[in-house]
Amino acid sequence: MTGSGAERLPDRASRDERFMRLALALGARHLGLTWPNPSVGAVVVDESGEVPVIVAQGATQPGGRPHAERVALEAAGARARGAALYVTLEPCAARSSPEHGPSCTDLIAAAGIGRLVVSVPDPSPFAAGQGPERFGRLGIPLAVGCLAGEGRRLHRGHITRIVKGRPAVTVKLARSTEGFAGSRLGPRLMLTGEVANGKVHLMRAHADAIMVGVGTVLADDPLLNVRLPGLEARSPVRVVVDSNLRTPPGARVAAGAREIPTWILTSVGAPVEAERALAAQGVEVMRVSADGDGHVNLAEALRLLGARGLTRVFCEGGPGLADALAKADLIDDLVLITGRSARGQGDVPALGPSLQDRMDSLDLWAEEQAGSDLFMYWERP
Repeated sequence: MTGSGAERLPDRASRDERFMRLALALGARHLGLTWPNPSVGAVVVDESGEVPVIVAQGATQPGGRPHAERVALEAAGARARGAALYVTLEPCAARSSPEHGPSCTDLIAAAGIGRLVVSVPDPSPFAAGQGPERFGRLGIPLAVGCLAGEGRRLHRGHITRIVKGRPAVTVKLARSTEGFAGSRLGPRLMLTGEVANGKVHLMRAHADAIMVGVGTVLADDPLLNVRLPGLEARSPVRVVVDSNLRTPPGARVAAGAREIPTWILTSVGAPVEAERALAAQGVEVMRVSADGDGHVNLAEALRLLGARGLTRVFCEGGPGLADALAKADLIDDLVLITGRSARGQGDVPALGPSLQDRMDSLDLWAEEQAGSDLFMYWERP
């Protein structure tokens, strides 16, 4: 039907993007809750009528199971037969152990899905391209690459851990309009306003861990938790990079280690007595080799965090740790916040020399105003 009074239905590509955006939003809800598994979103859509109808939706559940596909397909029941399934990450084709039941590829086949739309491939050995061949044999059309940029962004942590053996690292830095992050003398600068601070706490809730250096612990004695109403339970693991174990046992991150897990990354030569005092508070101390300057080898430390299952680390350690990560080429995302609250104050540059050099290899992909503060988002291409 055509004419001035008829609404033109969107083409298939536009519809696919619309439903994939919903799947991406579903997956993003549980970021920080599913490690070591990725937080996937899935949507089942009945395409048999003139207008497509959402039948069911799902997201990977806290703890990493059940997977999003299982959640969505069980909710859809018999209505999944012949329907389209939108998934943000290639479905697993094998399970890590028998007690986890059939793979998502098996479940999709058994449900009789008529068409599968995937945002990004999964390099995991439990997927790794095994599904497409099986879907082809079953006659299930498969499209990969719908909103691939957004899909890679959602699953950057999982993909980085599988490919590089470490979690993806997001560095957050706040600066004044003049580019300073702090002051060598005087009190701590309050660089950002309430709206921006709330947004940072939401970023914390979507991370697997918050990471700082011992200098931040000694200077600010931070809690490093999530203080948004209703999201306090989503405070992630707290990680402190402390080459010589200078973290006081009475520091708030140590004293509260039994409520919120606190891990300290230190060097093999750090004092054993200090480790015992921190362990008595419930802190877990992890030792790695030191670099030529006697500091924690950050590449080795991040591989250790990856081996422990972390996929997304949110670094709030200030200019020093940020520059060390940049020097080691370990930054995957940079969130740079320019605040107006400390205009005309400060003398510590937010961007150190190594990070300034690395900026040329990062892409600016978004800007956002939060109250009076500007967020700029950069990522590794």
